[in-house]
Parts: sequence; structure tokens; C-alpha cells
Amino acid sequence: MADFIDGTENVTVHGIFNWIRLLIIFSVITVIGNYIGYKHPIGEAFIGMGILSLITLAGVWMERELPFNISSILYISIIGIVIALPGMPTSEFVLYYVSKIELLSIVTVFLAYVGIGMGKSWDEFKALGWKAVVITILVIASTYYGSAIVAHIILVLTGVPAA
Repeated sequence: MADFIDGTENVTVHGIFNWIRLLIIFSVITVIGNYIGYKHPIGEAFIGMGILSLITLAGVWMERELPFNISSILYISIIGIVIALPGMPTSEFVLYYVSKIELLSIVTVFLAYVGIGMGKSWDEFKALGWKAVVITILVIASTYYGSAIVAHIILVLTGVPAA
């Protein structure tokens, strides 16, 4: 699956077909996990994943075709925010269907995909040496603890008792 997209593809029929194929696989796995884990209706979750996939395709296309040096994640975020803004004609539809998809369902599939990608470049990772392993562990641990600290502060500020 990691061979479909290498990040450098131009917008061609073949490149778009590869993105669509990858997003369909990603969506099916996410919807199944979403149904099993959270019991959201499959049909509504598929519509939500379709919306997210279309936003992703638009963002990737914009990154490759517009003359600005901006990452696709920024385009994807802006598109998502704009179509979900209160007062936009798409807002209720988008919010309803996208809310049928739990973030953890998406993240689980995404991390599995990243793991597959890492497995394919394991030799390159090993060539970086033990320092890369230490840095990786520190980054992951720092991200986890930083998120936990921020969450704890927000919970305390909102009046949720600390455990």
C-alpha cells in the first residue's frame, strides 16, 4: 500500500487514481473499526469518510498545482474549517456525517499505515544508529507527557476533579 503514494507524484490520472484507491482502502478499514469500536452506523460513517477523502484529495491537488510552497495539510485544514463554519450551507451536512467517525478510528488506521511504511525503510532507520532510537523515544514520550499535562490543566480549569 505504501507504494501507491510516494509524495512526489504529479497530478495525473494515474496519481489521482492511486490517491483514490488508497483513500478507499483507508476509509473501509476506518469505517469497519468505527462500527466495531463505537457502533456508529456504517452508511453514515462511509459518507463521513467520503467527505474527509474529498477534502484530502482537494488539499493534495492544491499543494501540487498552486504556485505556493504550502503543505497539503494546511490546505486540507482550511477546506475543512471553511465548509464546517456555522452559516455555510455545507456546515450541518458535513458536521453531522463527519461526527459519525471517531478520531481514534482514523488514527489507528493511520498509525498502522505509518508502521508499514517504517517497516519498509527499517534498514534506513537502523543506519541512523542508536541516537535516532533515543531521540524517537524521547519525542514520543515528550509528546505523550506534554499532552497529558495540557489535558490535566484543562480538566482542572473546567472543574473536573483530578484523579
